[in-house]
This record gives sequence, structure tokens and C-alpha cells, in this order.
Amino acid sequence: MNADFKKLMQSLQTGKFAPVYLIDGEEPYYLDMITSYFEDKILNEAERDFNLMVLYGKDAEWADVVNACRRFPMFAERQVVILKDAASLKGFNELAGYLERPSPTTIFLIENRFKKADGRSKVVKLAKDKGFHFTSDKIKDEHVPAWIQSYGNEQGFRIGEREAQILTTNLGNDLQKIANEIDKVRINVPDEKELTIQLIQKYIGVSREYNVFEFPETLTNGDKDKMYRMLSYFVANPKSAPMVLIIGSFYSHFNKLYQAHFLQGKSEKDMAAALGTYPSRLRDIMATARRIPLPAIEYCMLLLGKYSTMTVGIESNTSDSELLKEMVGKMELAIG
Repeated sequence: MNADFKKLMQSLQTGKFAPVYLIDGEEPYYLDMITSYFEDKILNEAERDFNLMVLYGKDAEWADVVNACRRFPMFAERQVVILKDAASLKGFNELAGYLERPSPTTIFLIENRFKKADGRSKVVKLAKDKGFHFTSDKIKDEHVPAWIQSYGNEQGFRIGEREAQILTTNLGNDLQKIANEIDKVRINVPDEKELTIQLIQKYIGVSREYNVFEFPETLTNGDKDKMYRMLSYFVANPKSAPMVLIIGSFYSHFNKLYQAHFLQGKSEKDMAAALGTYPSRLRDIMATARRIPLPAIEYCMLLLGKYSTMTVGIESNTSDSELLKEMVGKMELAIG
């Protein structure tokens, strides 16, 4: 979970309200959660009838927004004013006059969806000074699997690394879509503690055939036919698995194989804990580690470091597709 989002929600849930909140950014998932809280949780149902006002930037005048914030609450200690799509408000900077002396009985939420507010503006500076400014940045592709696992933990639904990668490959980085799909499975199997591949296939309908997480395993387990099919697919469809995501998947796989070489003789429980996996997967990892020499694994990890820098244009202007074919070819030769 986003640390700033968690801090903001904790302050709201404890009733420590600021007079103004500015939320902006390209990722709508957190913005929607915050806005929903302001709409549904701060005031009780009876208070909302008279003391919740929602305005839209494209329809409102800046003076209307200020007047709404200046009015006194009716039959309640406070009122909530929400300005949605603030980027469309003509005279947005005129709100600075209100923010300099905000009403103590108004909780004002400014929602600047799909873009960051201009940090040089007086409104943004005053929002930071008088209240809370939260920016919801779009999550990077390589961080999506970890986000999925964290979301699962929050819902009491264990999601393994392999399953998180499958969801990432098939659902992309739309956090709301991912959360909705996980929630859909949860509703159908409320007593399940773990999101398995079988549940993903049944309720989400994604395929394992071209899963970026399976890709490194086809290389190290000798399934060359499947490895070549997957390589051809990723080369032809680069958006389905960005190079940075493929490198991350390979690194995770080879790092486990590397660690496995130094865990021989320990109990299954200790090995599984050290590798962050579960017994059924552990046996596959240990078998692969016994088959591939440690120097070959170390060489592959060095290759990943090299191609990681080349992917971002350091000492290379080669396309990601060509880099992928070159990297996999060298790994295949090293493993034998």
C-alpha cells in the first residue's frame, strides 16, 4: 500500500481532520478511495443531507466553491465540500484566498484527477501548509506484482509470486481492475485462504500459456519448445511483457536458484521460508538448482544486470525485442 495514502487514511479514521485536502495524480485508484471516504464516512447519513456538497470543476465558478466552503454547517459540527475535476475549474488559483483563511467548520477536498497540480501555484503551497497534499502516481509495471501481493494480504488472501505475475501479465497496471478481479474471486470462494492458478483461470479467465513468470522456468527446466514459443510471443507482442518485467522475473527465478545452492541439508520449512515459497514449489526449485551448476547461475545473473542497463539505453540503442532474443540465447548456452 502507498505509504502516504496509508498515513492520510489513518488520520481520517481517527477524526484528525484538516481544513483542506488536495489530491492529484495519474493513478485514480487511490483518489477514488479517498473521495469515497469523504462522501460516505466523515458525516453520518442524516448530516450528509444538509452538509455534503459536491461541485464539479467544469460546471462551477470559483466563487461558488468559496461560498460553499464559507457557509455554516446545518445541524452538525462540520460540513464537507468536495471539488471534483479541479483542473477544469476556471479561476482555480483564486481559491488561494480561501485557503489562506479556511473555515474551521469546513473540510474541503480538492480532487485534481489524472494529472499533478502545478506545484508552483499558491493553491498547492497553501494546501500543503494548511492541510494535506497527496499525489497518486501511476505504479511502474515492475512494481505491480508486489502491489498485488500486498493487496491480497490486506484482504486476507495469500497471493504467491507466480500468481501475482500471472495477474500482472494479463491485467496490466490498472489497479482498480486488478482489485476488482481479486475481489470477484474472493466473493465466489470466501473461505479460500490462497489465490491459486486454478482459481485465477476459473474466475478471471486468464491463460498461463504466455505468462512472463513461467518464462524463466521453461529455460531452466529444458522445455525448449515452450521456451521458443514464449520467446516468439514476447518478441511479437512487447506490450504484453515489457523487458523490465521479464528481467525482473528472470532475476527472481535465478536468485532463488542461487540461494538454493547454499540451503542444501536444511529442513523444508527453513528452505521454504528462506526462499519465500511453499513446499510444492520448493521441490521444483531445489531440483533445478541441483541440475544447473552454480557458475552458470552466477553468469546468468550477471547477464541480467548487463541487459537491465542496456534496456534503459545505457551503452545500447538496440530494441528491447533484439535484446531479449540476445539475452535468452546467451543464457541458453550457459545452462546447456
